[in-house]
Amino acid sequence: MKIKFLGHASFLITTKDNIKIITDPYKSGAFGGAVGYKPITEEAHIVTISHEHDDHNYYQNIKGNPQILKGTVEKEISGIKFIGIEVYHDISKGKERGKNVIFLIHADGLKLLHLGDLGHQLTNEEKKKLGEIDILFIPVGGYYTIDAEEASELVEFLEPRITIPMHFKTTVLDFPIASVDDFLVGKKNVKMLNVSEVAVTKETLPKEREIWVLKPALI
Repeated sequence: MKIKFLGHASFLITTKDNIKIITDPYKSGAFGGAVGYKPITEEAHIVTISHEHDDHNYYQNIKGNPQILKGTVEKEISGIKFIGIEVYHDISKGKERGKNVIFLIHADGLKLLHLGDLGHQLTNEEKKKLGEIDILFIPVGGYYTIDAEEASELVEFLEPRITIPMHFKTTVLDFPIASVDDFLVGKKNVKMLNVSEVAVTKETLPKEREIWVLKPALI
């Protein structure tokens, strides 16, 4: 499997059978130009959308006529299992920013969890439903989502083998959120990879838990 960080909360996941999944595609130039990442030009077979905000739901220009997955869902497509679990964008059960869907993806013998714009901690019941996570995509910038400290607590709670931070401040994102650096303070086994794309298989998962910081491709 290949994982490419496009930018913000959007990743291109390519399975060994060349099935392409894009998570939370943003609209370039959204929010008055605050989302300054370049337009997504990748093709996809499947697109997952955590919630209906323009920095997470802009699938209209995704090439390849993909299937769009939203909301609470349990579906298998091309041998890949998708489970969408409804949570919230805030700590007030959606009263501030609405609902959010976290997507559990079973592909190539790996379990990936994309948290979208999660705004609160998960429960023991939700953790039990999710099971063991191999790769976690987690927002760390705060303000609109859980912040660095809350994200750190959640990583300890879920214990993924690989944690990939997302939804943080960059030079092209004019949101009042923190950079990834706040999340990395005091962390062990951090890999600053300085690349946008990595390859991973069940066999090559690290023996100890690691944090992989990817470089957004579309800056």
